[in-house]
Amino acid sequence: MTENSRTRLVESTRELLWDRGYSATSPRAILDAAGVGQGSMYHHFHGKEDLARAAMQRNAEEMRIQVDADLAGPGTAVDKITGYLHRERDVLRGCRFGKLAQDAEVEASAALHTLVSEMFSWLQMRLTEVIEQGQIDGELSAEVNATSVAAMIAATLQGGYVLARAAQDTAAFDLAIEGALELLRAIATPR
Repeated sequence: MTENSRTRLVESTRELLWDRGYSATSPRAILDAAGVGQGSMYHHFHGKEDLARAAMQRNAEEMRIQVDADLAGPGTAVDKITGYLHRERDVLRGCRFGKLAQDAEVEASAALHTLVSEMFSWLQMRLTEVIEQGQIDGELSAEVNATSVAAMIAATLQGGYVLARAAQDTAAFDLAIEGALELLRAIATPR
């Protein structure tokens, strides 16, 4: 029972959760994708929920690193948020967390639901920080509520994924993102 089997279980679960969601991912599918036996799963994890929690925690770590890198980019607050929103994404697969937020079994699990909720709260907090700094620096209007604008950006991003998946066309995502950026540029102060 090596650490390699644990890693394969977590990585396989990450992909299956992204493709299928939690409810539609069976332990058998995880074992098959990881290429390990049932003993490996129960050696490292207490069950499907415990394994999903480890996979979601890994997703959260990666997402936080990526978002922090995007929002630490050069330029104004608008430039930073534009960089974040324009980052390359697998749009038609959707968001790893947005997909799970709609899963009834995730919602019913305090441990899993908390991970999803915390991820979105963290994202909105990071966006709020960038917007507030833009207000302090005089780049964005002080008349707007930074928290509300951050929530609008996060909601538009998630909605863009939904629209693109429904249309099976990434253009729907791009249009939503451009709409959010137009609104953000509208509150930018002239330089």
